[in-house]
Amino acid sequence: MNPKFILMGAAGYVAPRHMKAIKEVGGDLVAIYDPHDSVGAIDQFLPDALYFSEFDRLDRWAHNNLIDYVSICSPNYCHEPQIRWGLKLGANVICEKPLVLNTHNFDALAELEDKSPGVIHPILQLRLHPEVCALKQHIQNVLVQDQRHLFTVSLDYCTYRGPWYKYSWKGDQTKSGGICTNIGIHLFDVLIYLFGMPIRSFSKVSDDHAYGEVKFYDAHVQWRLSTRKKDLEENKSSNRCMTIDDKIFDFTNGFTDLHTKSYQYIMDGNGFYIGSARPAIELVQEMRR
Repeated sequence: MNPKFILMGAAGYVAPRHMKAIKEVGGDLVAIYDPHDSVGAIDQFLPDALYFSEFDRLDRWAHNNLIDYVSICSPNYCHEPQIRWGLKLGANVICEKPLVLNTHNFDALAELEDKSPGVIHPILQLRLHPEVCALKQHIQNVLVQDQRHLFTVSLDYCTYRGPWYKYSWKGDQTKSGGICTNIGIHLFDVLIYLFGMPIRSFSKVSDDHAYGEVKFYDAHVQWRLSTRKKDLEENKSSNRCMTIDDKIFDFTNGFTDLHTKSYQYIMDGNGFYIGSARPAIELVQEMRR
């Protein structure tokens, strides 16, 4: 029997990637939820899913049906309560980054997971990107030849967001976690995946711009994030790329199938688990402070 899914946040930007992934791994999307009714993208993938705009109605329905997975791509501040709800249903949970905004919430979720039949799978799709996989191998090869090598890394990501951004939940730090969480956590997770746990960090953060340094055992990283138009024009690129020892690694492209790959890994028993997500949450929390 095909695994049954509920999708939370079905009107969001990234929701179609989850819909596509569920379809391509042979899942049965039985219900979608979003208080906003711009959910027509579902017709391209699994049009028979029930639609709920009121959580109470979804909750009553879900407790009378067997659900295998709750997939979450709602706004950041909704992730924690929806993960809790999914675990209490007895389902496994697949959730976009960040799972939570603060580490004390993370620890409470981990405790709840231990008592639940389901498990939490964070979506860490950039770790599956071919360029990132090649880069990790490159780093390992260099360290085999020189264990004392210190990589010099520059990460500069500018992506313009219009006036709407600061008036939405994304512009509210209490809901999004601010620019380091909402824009940067994907990239900081990649840095941790490549170089291990950070030793120390420095950051200067505002609403639309942030920069700083992160020191790892094998790397010294200088980074900048910006949603300002002038920075994008100066940078002439919104590419996700890193310069490592004067060599540029670009992983802007190749995103099309990463969610499907993530879901397939989960279906095969190889998905990421909750502990993988904590270091990046801890790092960006420290940056906010």
